[in-house]
Amino acid sequence: MKLLVCIKQILDPEIPVRDFSIDREKLEADSANANQVTNIFCENALETALQLRDSVGESSITVICFGRESAEDSLRKALAMKADEACLVMNDLNHTPDSATTAHVLASAIESLGSFDLIFTGRESGDWGNGQTGAYLAEELKVPYLPFVDDIKQTDKGFEVRRQTESGWERYGIPASSVVTITNSDHNLPRIPKTRDIMMSHRKTITRVSFEDLKIRKDELNPQSDSVRPVKLFVPEKESACEFIEGENLNAKIDQLADKIMEIRSTL
Repeated sequence: MKLLVCIKQILDPEIPVRDFSIDREKLEADSANANQVTNIFCENALETALQLRDSVGESSITVICFGRESAEDSLRKALAMKADEACLVMNDLNHTPDSATTAHVLASAIESLGSFDLIFTGRESGDWGNGQTGAYLAEELKVPYLPFVDDIKQTDKGFEVRRQTESGWERYGIPASSVVTITNSDHNLPRIPKTRDIMMSHRKTITRVSFEDLKIRKDELNPQSDSVRPVKLFVPEKESACEFIEGENLNAKIDQLADKIMEIRSTL
């Protein structure tokens, strides 16, 4: 059985406020002074794939990421968690790709890698949280799609999955080659790689794929193809002013304070 997990590298959500800044032209967070980490929901997806492999035995897990050169760190971590192979689709665009663009590029890369029995993505990304890539990817690949899955078992006809809903849990039977998005739950918390596995992950080869390899023209990748896109991005700024009450004695200060409060109330 061949499993594929799509992961994304994002800005560290726990970045200190002093290191966070906005690129107002690109309408995105400036990553120059911040750490990049693997999206936590993608790690939930990888952990679910690892547990499925553990339960069925003979299986291989390939991890793929569409990102910058720094995304190698996320792929190395996936290998340390015991993924078998890793592929980096190099993103040298001068803009941040939207969900539809990401899915289009990933679909082309996946088709070049061969067929897979099941494709995993995280339910959403921890930066924008659109939650659209999995659905777009299934449409690009023309395969069934099921979101918010947290548990998967192999059956004779494909897979049995448990899906989280607002009213409880649902169980579905899905065929092979489907795309599922994985939500977080108590039993798919990402495992912590062992030191030896971390060291071994740096000895493994990461396959690199370019737009030219996939025969994708960069001028065809529209940076604003999503129906919902940011039109303004900024860090809220709050201003405050402090005025000291003066007076010859405490009673005079109290009178001035009372007058000031009444003055403010009259303007509300």
